[in-house]
Amino acid sequence: MLEGPFPTWSGSGLKYPEAPHLYRIGDWWYLLIAEGGTERGHAVSVARARSPRGPWEAAPGNPLLSHSGTGRAIQNTGHADLVRAPDGSWWMVLLGVRPRGFTPDVHVLGRETFLTPVEWDEDGWPVVAPVPERHPAPGGAWHPVPAPPARDDFDGTVLAPHWISPFTRPEGSWSLTERPGSLVLHATGPTLDTPGYTFVGRRQQHHDCRVTALVDPGTGRGGICVRLDEAHHYEVEAGDGEVRVVARIGPLSETVAQRSAPPGPLVLGVTVRTSDLVPASPLLTDGHATGPDTLAFWLGDPTAPGAHPLAELDGRYLSTEVAGGFTGRVIGMYATEGSVAYDWFEYVPAPAV
Repeated sequence: MLEGPFPTWSGSGLKYPEAPHLYRIGDWWYLLIAEGGTERGHAVSVARARSPRGPWEAAPGNPLLSHSGTGRAIQNTGHADLVRAPDGSWWMVLLGVRPRGFTPDVHVLGRETFLTPVEWDEDGWPVVAPVPERHPAPGGAWHPVPAPPARDDFDGTVLAPHWISPFTRPEGSWSLTERPGSLVLHATGPTLDTPGYTFVGRRQQHHDCRVTALVDPGTGRGGICVRLDEAHHYEVEAGDGEVRVVARIGPLSETVAQRSAPPGPLVLGVTVRTSDLVPASPLLTDGHATGPDTLAFWLGDPTAPGAHPLAELDGRYLSTEVAGGFTGRVIGMYATEGSVAYDWFEYVPAPAV
């Protein structure tokens, strides 16, 4: 017979207690929650009881884990789970972000998953270590998940699992067989500013990276887009005999660079770098920049001798703190007019040029 609901525990007093996880460990029931909000105050707290009905006793050291107010590279730590590895060790798997830049720091990769070791004190409470930026994985049968390949030549008949699309990806909007060895995208909407467009991308997973693609726009229009959402995205696109760099920031949309281009396939590129940032304002003569990174957009191979970007843009405007949300940037291919073919797409997690 189902019962309830009945009240249990509402946290240590921080705002927005949420995401309760209940565990039976030994003779105790442990209730793990997130609280403090999902921003810089995010935290993990725990209580325990002999029965799921309580009474609940809060851990004397709550919050169990929080990087709030620290200078640690990983912030917004919360939404955690306790897990026991095959070798018997205890770990906490949790969400966090890696902000960068000058006050206010911003993050662009979204919420990521982290591990940190857990010990148990003599009173039976979990003791969680601060989350290291790099840490050894648990031993035994645990193995790291292989990263997606750097380059996709689109020689298969199905898209790899790391390729994602916002909202939906209608079957008629893409094809790997129409032009063997290429991904062909068919426009389903005329703009990236509202849902309903054709886009296939992969998550930006590194603060410094380089993306290039061989694009044949034909009589269509498309290219490489770095997006956070429909109101915050940058793209370098080919179509109508020219290449353009377009920036959409909230209600503003502007072509910031354009150049004539020959017909036929051409290489487009985007580099993301965390050094030598563009200044936040031309008035800052010392060159001080507040952004987390700089995005540069290229016609041709960015690593070629003498290559010069078409435009460089401040990365702050494609951050969660500016745009909202939790998922981080996605970099990918699109078509907003006609059909556009992509012979290959390469994502390299390396410092940009």
